[in-house]
Amino acid sequence: MYRVSHRYAAAAIASFAVAACASIIHGTRQDVGISSNPSAAQVAIDGIQTGTTPVVAHLSRKDNHIVRIELAGYKPYETTLTRKVSGWVWGNIVFGGLIGLAVDAISGGLYNLTPDQVSGTLLANSAKIVAVRDGLYVMVVLKPQPEWRKVAQLERE
Repeated sequence: MYRVSHRYAAAAIASFAVAACASIIHGTRQDVGISSNPSAAQVAIDGIQTGTTPVVAHLSRKDNHIVRIELAGYKPYETTLTRKVSGWVWGNIVFGGLIGLAVDAISGGLYNLTPDQVSGTLLANSAKIVAVRDGLYVMVVLKPQPEWRKVAQLERE
């Protein structure tokens, strides 16, 4: 029968405790804020209804997620949240070694979701985008929405 000293047992427990550094520090789930303009739109994440905007979703870090925002009378907005390796990976390399790296990779603690905030601008169904340049959208609509503010008007030459 083998006897393990208390000192070795404590060292082994401590090494497993810090082995999954990222999972311990920031967890395996991430809060992502989702908003829309106009607000009160339905949000579905990975095809599952999550709520209405604004909403905070508590998502698994280890998977990519598809966010879809919909509101009657508007074109749906869709984006993908992608996982990127977190800076806590360096903590694993220093303190947890390969065991910590493996635990965090499996649990998802090794990743961050980007973007961490989603803000979808919903366009009216009647709107047609005719030009996009440097973040400026030119839309043609037959009937403007009452909350829109007129900033310019094109004229024929």
